Amino acid sequence: MSEKSNARESIVSTAARLFFSQGYHATGLNQIIKESSTPKGSLYHYFPHGKEELAHECIQKANEHILQTFERTFAAHDNTGDAIQQFIHDLAHETEAAGFTGFLPFSFWAAVETSCISQQLRIACQGVFADWQNVIKKHLILDGVGEEKARETALLIISLMEGALIISLTNQDKQPLLTAAEYLSVVTKNAKQLQ
Repeated sequence: MSEKSNARESIVSTAARLFFSQGYHATGLNQIIKESSTPKGSLYHYFPHGKEELAHECIQKANEHILQTFERTFAAHDNTGDAIQQFIHDLAHETEAAGFTGFLPFSFWAAVETSCISQQLRIACQGVFADWQNVIKKHLILDGVGEEKARETALLIISLMEGALIISLTNQDKQPLLTAAEYLSVVTKNAKQLQ
């Protein structure tokens, strides 16, 4: 990897960590420059439109990471219910290992905080949730669930997963995530019968 791409990656990873851990408004460009150990000119070279453009890039990177994790988890399981349960269990353990700090659920910082900042960021967040819903829906359909029920179930999964993550972080306890995983596994496995 070239020095230039290293600088860009360092800026993006630092910004993502800070946006997720302390929020968009509390994160300044000077802090990102300092903590990424990159020259000020690098940030403005790669992100000439500043903080909003950088936040947009962080949203896209987070989305790519989550989609890859979903696909790896789905590939390792025979059905969507088991995959969702594993995905949430892994999330619970990662959250606990991070000491319930260091990151916020995607919806908390991105959809809530940044959507009121700009239309571009709101649309990016909307796209992320649509991507997540579509990948889950696709696997539910492969399990034999009808398209409409698969769409509804995928939305339920994302909503409960993100809500449980917020409660887990607030309580500094992984149990809300583990509880969500158990219920979502049952709901997902029974989606075909509930059509």
